[in-house]
Amino acid sequence: MATRRDFFQQSARVILGGTIASRILTSPAFARPALAGGASAQAGAGATPQAPAVTPVFTALRRNVGVFTGRGGTIGYLVDRGGVAVVDSQFPDTAQLCLDGLNSRSGNRPVDLLVNTHHHADHTSGNIAFKGVAKRVLAHATAAQHMRQPPGRPAPTGEQLYPGATFTNVWREQVGDEWIRAQYFGRAHTSGDAVITFERANVAHMGDLMFNRRHPVIDRPAGASIAHWGAVLEQAAAAHDADTIFVFGHAGANQPITGSRADLRHFRDYLAALLTFVRGRIAAGDGAEAVAAIRDPLPGFEDHGPLTAAPLQAAFGEITEGTGLAS
Repeated sequence: MATRRDFFQQSARVILGGTIASRILTSPAFARPALAGGASAQAGAGATPQAPAVTPVFTALRRNVGVFTGRGGTIGYLVDRGGVAVVDSQFPDTAQLCLDGLNSRSGNRPVDLLVNTHHHADHTSGNIAFKGVAKRVLAHATAAQHMRQPPGRPAPTGEQLYPGATFTNVWREQVGDEWIRAQYFGRAHTSGDAVITFERANVAHMGDLMFNRRHPVIDRPAGASIAHWGAVLEQAAAAHDADTIFVFGHAGANQPITGSRADLRHFRDYLAALLTFVRGRIAAGDGAEAVAAIRDPLPGFEDHGPLTAAPLQAAFGEITEGTGLAS
């Protein structure tokens, strides 16, 4: 039987694990070079803290909308004769590579709109490359606040381009010949994730609401909720149709960065299975350390690879603290 001392030791380990996961979000090790097909590979534990070489890849999707892969979260873009829009910005060096490619496609038009899906550095630190180029920068109000003061981490010290426009539920506006909609469905990966939809192209950028066949980052200091994340994915799937192309923030090795509603629901089911699995281990008497040490694949989701400590620690904390259901 666990003692009171055991409980506090286990709780401390969970908190420490959350801190480590939080540091990973801004570590160069979280920056992954693009592989063939747009998938990503995570840098090993012994990797040096140095940005790897990048091969920028532009992939057209539909009706002047496409994606850019370099290092970090997938960038979405629109280039037509009437406007240019960008979703997320990766890091300063890859953002500049993306911007250079967009300029060659648009004839050096200004960027009418830059949207950030959420606040994490691998999706936003490249904003600075758009300074003086982007007419407007948009994000959910919570994400904009977290960019200036990331929960659980020090405030950024370098120069940055922050959102000058925010929304709380839904934002919609025309850029060129395309209508762009940004929508917030509630707590999930963080408490400020938005889905950005190019309505006429029927392309929806999910940001880090979607980790395709790889274990997700779950930023509990920033308000993440595994339990509510599944509901967010279901709402996002229901808000689009069977022909929608969904763009994913990250993907496992040799996995695509675009997909369908079926992929959203597969990840929804993974999150539910993760909570069920960890509840079962807790019921069997496992503490935080034992749960975090499990490396077998999650049953039924072997396509995600062996379990890692971070999602297990996040699930353990959410279950034991009862913090996962509020939206």
